[in-house]
Amino acid sequence: MDQFKLDIERASKAIRDSRFVEALSFLESNLAKDPYHVDSLYFAAVCSRYLKNYKDSENYLNNLLSQAPDMGRAYQELGHLNKATGKEEESISYYRQACELNPALISSWKSLFNYFVKKNNKPAADHAHEQIKKLESLPSILLYISQILNEGRLAIAEQKCREFLKKNPTNIYAITLLSDIAKKFGYFDDAEVLLENAVKLSPNDGDVRMKYALILRLKQKFTKTMEQVNILCEQFPDNLSYQAQKASEIMQNGQHADAIDLFDNIIEKNPYNFSAYTSKGHAEKTLGRTDDAINSYKSSYKIKHDHGEAYFSLSNLKTYKFTSDEINTMRTQLKRLDLTLKDKAYFHFALAQACEDIEEYDEAYINLEKGNKIKNEQSKYTIEKMDKELQAQIDVCDENFFKKLGDGGYDSDDPIFILGLPRAGSTLIEQILASHSMIDGTLELPNILSMAQGLRGDDIYGNEGNYPKTMQSLTSEKRKELGKLFIDDTRMHRKGAPRFTDKMPNNFRHIGLINLILPNAKIIDARRYPLDCCFSMFKQLFAQGQEFTYGLAEAGSYYNSYVKLMDHWDKVLPNKILRVNNEDVIDDLEGQVKRMLDFLELPFEESCITFYETDRSVRTASSEQVRKPVNKSGQGRWKPYAKNLGALLENIDNNLLKPEDIALIKS
Repeated sequence: MDQFKLDIERASKAIRDSRFVEALSFLESNLAKDPYHVDSLYFAAVCSRYLKNYKDSENYLNNLLSQAPDMGRAYQELGHLNKATGKEEESISYYRQACELNPALISSWKSLFNYFVKKNNKPAADHAHEQIKKLESLPSILLYISQILNEGRLAIAEQKCREFLKKNPTNIYAITLLSDIAKKFGYFDDAEVLLENAVKLSPNDGDVRMKYALILRLKQKFTKTMEQVNILCEQFPDNLSYQAQKASEIMQNGQHADAIDLFDNIIEKNPYNFSAYTSKGHAEKTLGRTDDAINSYKSSYKIKHDHGEAYFSLSNLKTYKFTSDEINTMRTQLKRLDLTLKDKAYFHFALAQACEDIEEYDEAYINLEKGNKIKNEQSKYTIEKMDKELQAQIDVCDENFFKKLGDGGYDSDDPIFILGLPRAGSTLIEQILASHSMIDGTLELPNILSMAQGLRGDDIYGNEGNYPKTMQSLTSEKRKELGKLFIDDTRMHRKGAPRFTDKMPNNFRHIGLINLILPNAKIIDARRYPLDCCFSMFKQLFAQGQEFTYGLAEAGSYYNSYVKLMDHWDKVLPNKILRVNNEDVIDDLEGQVKRMLDFLELPFEESCITFYETDRSVRTASSEQVRKPVNKSGQGRWKPYAKNLGALLENIDNNLLKPEDIALIKS
């Protein structure tokens, strides 16, 4: 055992025995060697608080948060410190943050419970009391697993959780912990099965049912999600969080006006519900009610000044111009140490957009770099791992692979897959095609990605699995079954047209699988000039996934790998894919529309040219742009940042670039 761990163990034992001065001596020894050692800073803050050296405790916590701004225990300790110094309201804010980051912190829940009782907030007090009872009933090993899970140590958490479940297979909390781990690794099917079983075992546990509803929503099983949310609202009629979730589900089902009414009802009951205002703004944005959305987002941040999502949502409209006061507020918030990484990322991306609008490009780039760095460090993405994953498709799905498996799959030409890279113009293509009377525009459907996960053939989430090799053993019957499953499971998103779109961009990785199970499906590759595409990805904070966008080197390398894989699909599946360049659509809209419709074997309709008049919900970051005629405003947006784009130039195949653009970046 190294000296750091030994001193931490000695300090922990001394703290348990209330020997705080002795404990602090061990911790200070560690901090003399490493001033930012996370565990030493945490325990030093605890000791200093007990010794009533409050300023020292605050300093230790500030240093701790500079290294681990999402550490739930740090916010709990801030709560204890503020409580000890008579700042009750501040302490409650930190306890809330602590529970949000790590729901297994009993001490924070107890402090919240006492506060809610004092304030006569019975629903909140009851909820806190339920959490306390649940946590106090748990074995210490599950609290430990919860802690390391919430602090990002997934592999150890998975190992410990599986070991516990072998001996205690019906323990609800352990099942939900494993589902959380599965979800973080991206194995949504497993998470769904685990939570479905947990709900059956404990049907009156609102938190478990809520987790189940959320994974169903993530898999876009909206009808089943609504069933679960309705049960929650019936079981807990006074719980506004469940009411808000119901509003969100109504919104997902396309009933945005009804969702807004429900959010208004929630806000009437609790005028300080900032998240309800934010969600209401999302509904208004989707309906194209931009002014109303702006007012809702502003109402949200006026209630909670550090609510980064509200500011980011304004910037994500792509049309909103921040005031100088709003810009200064964002700058001020980003100076805080006690700001969660989630909010920091939101503020950095929002401030980058605000600075670009006033042509402060240096500050804009600094914020883009910092925001992406936060997201990059939170992900497990590596260029090498992704290159290996995409190369596996090339190695397995060669010409002999398709010849050997022969014909098969489900005989349906309903689906139109629009795929490629994010920010490459897929939303524009979808809006054009969804304006055709014979095509339903749906969503970025997760079904193919989920199917690929299901073929990995390994039960341990931390392992790579055997996909795509497992496709070699797919029988004709299995391929037909999977194809039919895709058509059946996606039917809920359709409105009766004979054809429908699936615009999940990452499906380009799985064209081999698509061809095996749906041989008559049409595939459109949405492509955009590399510098425009990669920089636009770097500028966008995505709701989930797309980890390859959080770095210029990563984005450039991914673009290369994407082109390489698409060239492979063209070679082994000739005439299967139609490539549509974003620049060509802008330069010759009618010609490209006719070209796409010819490929889809559909008659020309004028409505595809006037796509911006089509009244439909658009949920992606391009929602405002596709409500306008095509224009060149998105081209060359990288040029003011050219001096910062060396990493992009080094990682993109320069043969794909214009010589004058290479010269501009190098100059």
